[in-house]
Amino acid sequence: MNGTTGPTPQAPHADQAPHADQAPHADQAPHADQAPHADQAAHAPHVIVVGAGPTGLLLAGDLAAAGVPVTLLEKRPHKTSKLSRAFVLHARALEQLDARAVADDLEAVGRPLTRLNLFDGLTLDLGGLPSRFRHVLVLPQYEVEKVLERRAVEAGVDFRYESEVTGLTQDADGVTVHVEGAEDLRAAYVVGTDGMRSAVREAIGLPFPGRSAIRSVVLADVLLDEKPETLITAAAVGDAFVFLAPFGDGYYRVICWHRGRDVPDHEPVDLDEVREITRLVLGRDFGMHEARWMSRFHSDERQAPGYRVGRVFLAGDAAHVHTPAGGQGMNTGLQDAANLSWKLTAVLHGHATPDLLDTYQAERHPVGRSVLRSSGALVRLAMAKGWQLQVRAALITALGRLAPVRRRITGQITGVGYRYPAPRGAHPVTGARVPDLALAGGGRLYEALRGGRFVLVTPGSYDAGEGRADRLAVAHWASDRGTTLLVRPDGYVAWAAEDARGADIESALTAHVG
Repeated sequence: MNGTTGPTPQAPHADQAPHADQAPHADQAPHADQAPHADQAAHAPHVIVVGAGPTGLLLAGDLAAAGVPVTLLEKRPHKTSKLSRAFVLHARALEQLDARAVADDLEAVGRPLTRLNLFDGLTLDLGGLPSRFRHVLVLPQYEVEKVLERRAVEAGVDFRYESEVTGLTQDADGVTVHVEGAEDLRAAYVVGTDGMRSAVREAIGLPFPGRSAIRSVVLADVLLDEKPETLITAAAVGDAFVFLAPFGDGYYRVICWHRGRDVPDHEPVDLDEVREITRLVLGRDFGMHEARWMSRFHSDERQAPGYRVGRVFLAGDAAHVHTPAGGQGMNTGLQDAANLSWKLTAVLHGHATPDLLDTYQAERHPVGRSVLRSSGALVRLAMAKGWQLQVRAALITALGRLAPVRRRITGQITGVGYRYPAPRGAHPVTGARVPDLALAGGGRLYEALRGGRFVLVTPGSYDAGEGRADRLAVAHWASDRGTTLLVRPDGYVAWAAEDARGADIESALTAHVG
């Protein structure tokens, strides 16, 4: 789940920031077309990540594991919060975590759900997903953060909690980050993963256009006398909806809304209100009691027009926020991080030109926009009233009969259906997500990706040489397939060919791996 609390901040006016399709003015925020100065690189972290949520933790861990010095700044004190917003990991996010050898740890503490019940009989069967993870994994966000923090610590990330960013400035060699009560920090690149009210986004002058999609949503963490029949309970009537999910410690998260109770976020929440809405939608309140936390929030739909200004990037909720429907917020942020981390690594290690960093915007911004639309459509269907209920019923009936449309919706929500743009004339699978292929010798593709390297999957032998061993693994099909695939570190096809010759492969490796 993904939501926001408190009043909506005012976004900077559009004329304070360059249009997403325009390069920033040279004296405002130079394009990252120069390598870091040698003295600067020797005395400062190469990358500063701002925000220690799931997106920032995965990104910082990736960079540090690849040998890139990283400082991670977080304004909150270092403690585990039970106030999780997200409660599910979808298949694509689990694949990315599998490529980092932490998915199995999370599978051990989460609970799999093979059918996703949305509302009014709209059910997505996940058993046929083309993935090792044919389910959604139910677990609170803080469990994901614990695993990713441990990985980042082991990789050598420099954590600095209670460090609030107050601004930043850019020049041709890097970025200076201003931290309240501390000395300025210097880096080649900065990534803001600091949430909806991102200080990094504000510092680079990007607006955050959008609106509140649904207001006065009530949230409570409660104990229940009666256990719900399903792991996740989600239902809607014409004027209300309810979502129930377990924390795993005996408490349940309840998220509910009633059309007739549209009040400001600061209005106090009473447990009787939560019980009343739950009974209206589900017919009973499961004996809920002992709320350890209650709040009222509004859920926004917003997206920055660009995910990059010069040497500064945005990812996760700093770049896009969505309604809770479908539980796509944390999952989208994790995939932002997986896309950006290997590109920053390649540029900082000198294996790619800075132009590679432009593809982060080109690939991830359309995905964020799509998630905005799909989650928004789901929540509007849940909030339907009057004649709209008949339209909803007809749509659900049609979806039940149209397998291609059902597969497309399932692919969008789980993330496995997205692919990235490919050059004209490229092999048809270029840009596509690669499932967990079986490799010769009993291995799997996502095990081969665990070194943060490209993986060349060939039908025959190929000697890539020692010069690329740190950034390329060579594997072979377990089957007799004749396609040669060059798989990016984030699990998407960089290049493919049928009956490829050595010269073809070498040319592809030179272009993509360096």
